[in-house]
Amino acid sequence: MATLEGKVALITGASSGLGAATVALFAEQGATVFGIARDADRLRDVHESVGSGGYAAVDISSAQACAGAVAECVERFGRLDTLVNVAGAHTMRHTVSVTDDEWAADLAVNLNGPFFLTRAALPHLLAANGSIVNVASTAGTQGQAYSAGYCAAKHGLVGLTRALAVEFSASQLRVNAVCPGGMLTPQVTNFVFPDGADVNLVMRTASPRGMSEPSDVAEMIAFLAGDAAKAVHGAVIAADNGRSAD
Repeated sequence: MATLEGKVALITGASSGLGAATVALFAEQGATVFGIARDADRLRDVHESVGSGGYAAVDISSAQACAGAVAECVERFGRLDTLVNVAGAHTMRHTVSVTDDEWAADLAVNLNGPFFLTRAALPHLLAANGSIVNVASTAGTQGQAYSAGYCAAKHGLVGLTRALAVEFSASQLRVNAVCPGGMLTPQVTNFVFPDGADVNLVMRTASPRGMSEPSDVAEMIAFLAGDAAKAVHGAVIAADNGRSAD
């Protein structure tokens, strides 16, 4: 179904995992997608498999790079209807050993980048009566062991979502967040526990139904980006295979 026909979407983290799945689904549903990530080679592969839209290698921890990415998207495609903040990074660490640089890196990708992109995109999204979909995490609504920086950033992203929803409640802009649980993506399958970690604490975050497929979470993102979700604004939606039902 071409439910996103005619829309231009900027999607971060577009080189793999959930970002790549979201790019593919948006293109299938008729959107023109501008994908950004740091890995230019993998971005090219994703773009070639989709066969339309465009991409650029961007480090979203840079405010200047984020503003440039939004400007490039609008220059190439004439508008911006949807911003999808998928990019994220999660490294488990014992909190007592977290360095200043590691703390800053957790915030840079998971919170600062979405804010920088949102700030740059807002004039275009407001003009288009568009939407923002932030990909937070179950770590944005619950605590997770060995993940102080990641949880803080994802809780911040949920807060950013709600703050924007209130600030722009008089407009037609819609801002929502999706909170996935574990997905079969490289970030999860390549997890390394810190030395001496209590595995039972880590497994408290696992869903009784197991891991989700990235394509299933992408379906929720596409719904929130589309006109069928015009009554959904300021929502924080779990897509975690029932984990948050406990």
